[in-house]
Amino acid sequence: MAESQAAAPEGSVGLEEPKKMTREDWRKKKELEEQRKLGNAPAEVDEEGKDINPHIPQYISSVPWYIDPSKRPTLKHQRPQAEKEKQFSAIGDWYKRGVQENSVVTKYRKGACENCGSMTHKKKDCLERPRKVGAKYTGTNIAPDEHAQIQLDLDYDGKRDRWNGYDPEEHMRIVEEYSKVDLAKRTLKAQRLQEELASGKLMDQATSRNHWGDDDQNPLSERDHNSEGEDEDKYADDIDMPGQNFDSKRRITVRNLRIREDTAKYLRNLDPNSAYYDPKTRAMRENPYSNTGKIPEEVGYAGDNFVRYSGATITMAQTQLFAWEAYEKGSDVHLQADPTKLELLHKSFKVKKEDFKMMQKESILEKYGGQEHLNVPSKELLLAQTEEYVEYSRHGAVIKGQEKAVVQSKYEEDVLVNNHTCIWGSYWKDGRWGYKCCHSFIKMSYCTGEAGRQNMDDTLCIDNVQVEPQNFEEPKSLMEIHQEKLKEKKKKKKQKNCDSDSDNEEAKNKEKLRKALNAEDARLKQVEELMQVDERKRPYNSLYEVREPTEEEMEAFRMKRQRPDDPMASFLGQ
Repeated sequence: MAESQAAAPEGSVGLEEPKKMTREDWRKKKELEEQRKLGNAPAEVDEEGKDINPHIPQYISSVPWYIDPSKRPTLKHQRPQAEKEKQFSAIGDWYKRGVQENSVVTKYRKGACENCGSMTHKKKDCLERPRKVGAKYTGTNIAPDEHAQIQLDLDYDGKRDRWNGYDPEEHMRIVEEYSKVDLAKRTLKAQRLQEELASGKLMDQATSRNHWGDDDQNPLSERDHNSEGEDEDKYADDIDMPGQNFDSKRRITVRNLRIREDTAKYLRNLDPNSAYYDPKTRAMRENPYSNTGKIPEEVGYAGDNFVRYSGATITMAQTQLFAWEAYEKGSDVHLQADPTKLELLHKSFKVKKEDFKMMQKESILEKYGGQEHLNVPSKELLLAQTEEYVEYSRHGAVIKGQEKAVVQSKYEEDVLVNNHTCIWGSYWKDGRWGYKCCHSFIKMSYCTGEAGRQNMDDTLCIDNVQVEPQNFEEPKSLMEIHQEKLKEKKKKKKQKNCDSDSDNEEAKNKEKLRKALNAEDARLKQVEELMQVDERKRPYNSLYEVREPTEEEMEAFRMKRQRPDDPMASFLGQ
């Protein structure tokens, strides 16, 4: 009994609660923590030799006393525990490919595949061609066993590794293959040089260079350099230029990159209403200086369209299109490889095309006739209209197209007769037309020049001063006098009818007003009766009318309406 009591405290030594710290020890501990936080004292180290951040709270860094009070502060219990972590496959682990080649089996084994004789699968899982007589019965041509595959357990990165299972030996095989090809090329080149040296061609070339004075210091090295590029240049003719492949099945695009020293297109004019800049294609088709009044020829950049349709760009595009079409037809031409040949071929094609058109036209005219229909005036003369598009600015200047010609009259214009220097109708005064050169109002008269102009002006002055306009009343005929009397009688009759009509209208209005007053009285009585009835028993919409009131009803309402501020309102019912 005593031994058990003695053993009990010994077993509970490790689980005893730590002793309480004195005030001095507590103060020293706090000062040390403050110095560690300020960086003046070294940080505390855990059992693994790692520094503990002094800003981590004590309840996180210290181990609970009831677990192990003898342990110093640590963060190991906050980190993932090794025994609890899930173990994944290594990065180099992968399924083994192929079959086991080290062991060769010559006899059928019990439990193996009846078709091929392999021990790693059964007959229903066999991927080999079904034999007429299986290996179980023949005992020959036993297939080797497959590798026993491991069970892979990949982590997140391993499942998404695109090089997972890649064998680096595959790349070494490719490197070895290319090195063998390079060695074969060098061997062939050395053999060719030996043959040329033996035949004397190489010596002849060297003597000719020395005779004419060769500027190159090392002709053999240049020859080697050219021979190395022979294989690459051999197939260069069949390759299309970048961005010039016309085949719709395979297109090659080139980014429109600019030199870094050039000014960006969108910085040439910062006005937001200027030309539009497409950031995707880096194109600015319109002129950015169009609103500034500058001429496109004077500015450094006038838009992509200006460059596209200026100079020999259109001709170059037509030549390139001809090269594509000729290549499709079987002609071996290329714009960059042999431009001279392509230009001559294009010119001859144009001449032959024009000759063919003329021959075709002549043969059709000889066969069917109709030459007279071709020798007709243009459509502009026949129809007096055209399909030409002309665009004008708000000031009248032509922006696009040609300016339309002024339509001329069928009469003769600007014809001067009888010594006149101005046409008839060039002078206007007092409602009459005349000649401006002599101020004459007589058509087809002879021109008197300056003298006639002074004479006409003096005559007009005399007429304006001396002749006074007099209002003479012409005598009226009997018919006119009779018509005036009839008009006066009609006017009087109309006045009488208007007076009688106005009297009748006034009487009708009074009658309408009287009826409206009676109706208003009846309505007020009905409203008074309805207001005395309980609103729950009152009929629905009993005080509401949809019809628009007439003018007489509105006048009756105004007359019958009671005004509380009227001092005589109390005498209305009396």
